[in-house]
Amino acid sequence: VAVANIQSHVNHPRTMPVKTFLSLITAALLAITANTQASEAENYIKYRQAMMKAIGGHMGAASQIVRGKVAQDGDLLMHALALAELNRHLTRLFPEGSDFGETKAKAEIWDQWAKFEQAAADAKQATADFAAAAGGGEPSQIANAFKAVGKSCKGCHKDFRQKDD
Repeated sequence: VAVANIQSHVNHPRTMPVKTFLSLITAALLAITANTQASEAENYIKYRQAMMKAIGGHMGAASQIVRGKVAQDGDLLMHALALAELNRHLTRLFPEGSDFGETKAKAEIWDQWAKFEQAAADAKQATADFAAAAGGGEPSQIANAFKAVGKSCKGCHKDFRQKDD
């Protein structure tokens, strides 16, 4: 309706009061901005989900190596380094306004932000330690560091991720 009103007065700008015209333009810009922000949040949710799948993929592959199910052939370090990089800025995956839609992220992330930041910091440290251990090659240190990564993941998921159905 507002667009139709604007269009009917485009050829005759003097017939529409300036305040009305500015109000209509402001309303249109606000609607566009709100829609853009929702799209950005939806994009962050998709990005976050892809990043979490990548973390899960590297964890699963590293687990197979650490448990001796497959020969590592140098891949353990690659997975450990990828985990460290993927977890380096974990909190950026949860910007304000991305707490809706098809996501397993609990509202507690945003409601208890300081606690979430600590869980993310723990994951960052655990994955960095795992990368260092994987680079060192000592099996018991690698196993212990990998357990610490799993513990940090579980700790965060327990408080901040909805369980699978």
